Amino acid sequence: MIKSTIKGIGFHVPDNVVTNDNLAELMTTNDEWITERTGIKERRHRKDRYDSQETTAYLGFKASEKAIAKAGLTSKDIDYIIFATLSPDYYFPGCGVLLQEMLGCDTIGALDVRNQCSGFVYAMSVANAFIKSGTYKNILVVGAEIHSFGLDFSDEGRGVSVIFGDGAGAIVLSATEDENAGDVLAFNMHSEGKYADELCTQFPGSKFGWSDRMRKDPENVTNKEIYPIMNGNFVFKHAVTRFPETMMEALDKAGKTIDDVDMFIPHQANLRIAQFVQQKFGLPDEKVFNNIQKYGNTTAASIPIALSEAIEQGKIKRGDLVLLSAFGSGFTWGSVLFEY
Repeated sequence: MIKSTIKGIGFHVPDNVVTNDNLAELMTTNDEWITERTGIKERRHRKDRYDSQETTAYLGFKASEKAIAKAGLTSKDIDYIIFATLSPDYYFPGCGVLLQEMLGCDTIGALDVRNQCSGFVYAMSVANAFIKSGTYKNILVVGAEIHSFGLDFSDEGRGVSVIFGDGAGAIVLSATEDENAGDVLAFNMHSEGKYADELCTQFPGSKFGWSDRMRKDPENVTNKEIYPIMNGNFVFKHAVTRFPETMMEALDKAGKTIDDVDMFIPHQANLRIAQFVQQKFGLPDEKVFNNIQKYGNTTAASIPIALSEAIEQGKIKRGDLVLLSAFGSGFTWGSVLFEY
């Protein structure tokens, strides 16, 4: 029987640390306000907001190099790429093909996933299906974001801009028939598009127009269209409902209970959401991993960054049962349950 096992993992974040106090120099906010509402103390931003070198694909490349090396492979061993992001280098093409070139892979397929905060869970689920079907052997699954170039660092945008950070994480998901190897045991993916406008960036696009609007009629292109908008309370309410649902669905499919889980890694959206879910399931601190405090919300990158750190710190060991869950824009949500 073919298993999907994580053979290698890595992450990369920019060197530039941005604290809550740093943001307080740009907008009316403070460390206490941000910490109380989000749990975030700092995040990483690329040093130059408009750097054309340290891009989303580049962060993904640096994370991928580490994951491939830890897998004991080379880029020539990778036979498919799945790249999850909401902040691509170009409007098109996607980051997957850019990463294929950066790594020097063969002319393999490269798929981009646009499911925002749930992007990595979706991408890993797709990779697992390809491997279980026997289609591919070593799939590189990447979540990467550069948020800092597209945030509104004014009082109008502070409710969103204090949350997000830049970073990337990657795994190599490989096929194996080793009976002692880990495996993806269950997954699920969901969406509820009627709430799309509650967390989104509207412009540019076929609904709100192209960039020529900004050139021809800049006074009528509003910040609400250009920058991310979020109905925070509405998103929180749905997140704390969907997280438990998707977690239980994955556990039920695999015939497991929450007590069987060795580590739960939620999408790092807001520490208060993670704490609510932890309390609901009665999970002890040693069974939940959060690092939003130092990286902020890195959207599609948050789960692979957290997973990579948890493994590096020895908090996840081979044979452990790990549950990944995410909820975000779309609305989309889902979980992956696997044995590492």
